Amino acid sequence: MTRRGDAAAGSRAFPARTVVAYHDGVLGRMRSRSVGAPRPGVPEVVLVQGLAVADYLLPGLAAFGRWTRAHLVELPGFGGSGEPPHELDVPEFGRCVADWLTARDLHRVVLAGHSSGTQVAARAAVDHPNVAAVVLASPTVDPAARGWLRLLARWRLDSRREPAGLGPSHRPEWKRAGPKRLLHTVGAHLKEPLEASVRRLAVPVLVLHGRQDVIGTRRWALRLAALPPDGRFADVPGAHTFPWLDPEAWSEPVRHLAEEVASRP
Repeated sequence: MTRRGDAAAGSRAFPARTVVAYHDGVLGRMRSRSVGAPRPGVPEVVLVQGLAVADYLLPGLAAFGRWTRAHLVELPGFGGSGEPPHELDVPEFGRCVADWLTARDLHRVVLAGHSSGTQVAARAAVDHPNVAAVVLASPTVDPAARGWLRLLARWRLDSRREPAGLGPSHRPEWKRAGPKRLLHTVGAHLKEPLEASVRRLAVPVLVLHGRQDVIGTRRWALRLAALPPDGRFADVPGAHTFPWLDPEAWSEPVRHLAEEVASRP
């Protein structure tokens, strides 16, 4: 089911128009929001939401939409998606995204995740025939922060480096998820070793790290980029949620990656 609608309003550069679609997937209904238009020979970008929140990625989605069609996928239980049959873990979220990719049949896509979405994207991409490349932006969870107190301390420190409007933009989505689901989801992501999925990725993998990000360290991002057969790394300006403040910070590196995989047979 697809309809057109105005994107969320706000101070950031949200897309002026989006195409909203719903997919009744294996573990619940999923909403996606798409911008831009398909271009011959250019892979489309599929972006997986962060931890319980997706709207903050709309400025970054708009940046991708200037050179290809780009899709923001929301997981069951969050944002505009439906309720799951039970509380999901990361492998199940990955299954949901893989099912969405199969249903949409977009041929060759760049599958990107931000923050906790990197864990989901990496899971979904393993052996999926439609994924031509993977982007891990602000990857979590850094092994040095795999604990509730350590992660909370890093999150609070990073929040001081984020723009003032970011927190308020999250609140409606946090409210929709509710505290019980939020706590469950954080715990599920703390248990998921991202590096195990990354080692299994046979496609090009781009790891992006915000220079001021303290939730995930540069050392951790470099380590991830060295794990797959075809990994690469780029530093970008900003803290953990850098696409909110500077959408172009990831648009250009991802565009270059898309051009590279498009030139391959």
